[in-house]
Amino acid sequence: RSQDKLGGLTDWSYEVGEPLVARPASEALLRESSQNPIFVRLDSKQAFEWRIRNLPYPLDVYSISVENDNKDVVLRTSNKKYFKRFQIADMVRYGIPLEAAALRLAHANNTLVISYEKPALVQHVEKQLKAQRDAVKASKEGDVECAQS
Repeated sequence: RSQDKLGGLTDWSYEVGEPLVARPASEALLRESSQNPIFVRLDSKQAFEWRIRNLPYPLDVYSISVENDNKDVVLRTSNKKYFKRFQIADMVRYGIPLEAAALRLAHANNTLVISYEKPALVQHVEKQLKAQRDAVKASKEGDVECAQS
């Protein structure tokens, strides 16, 4: 979360996964189409991954590139039906420039999968964070020791 221009808190920003969408019954008459592309980040141990559902075009229609001084990934279609510009928050956080050679595309079942191989630094930091999480002793399931001050 961050602060908006008036000092209030903005909505949560999700880096991995997708936000929970709770729709009240009153919105049942008017809602977004289920055929719109859905952009979701789902990471693996070796790569950052994004899945874009509801993209029916063949793989040769898509082109992916790195722009803006190696900070943005840009996905385009040759038929001008889809365009997406996004950043890899982890790479920006560590100040690592993107390399176009690390990008991979795959397409199956109307889903485009974009993969970016994680650099060794990111993998090392994630391994350290996992070790820290594993070091926390829980006395029973869901009960973590928390010192009160």
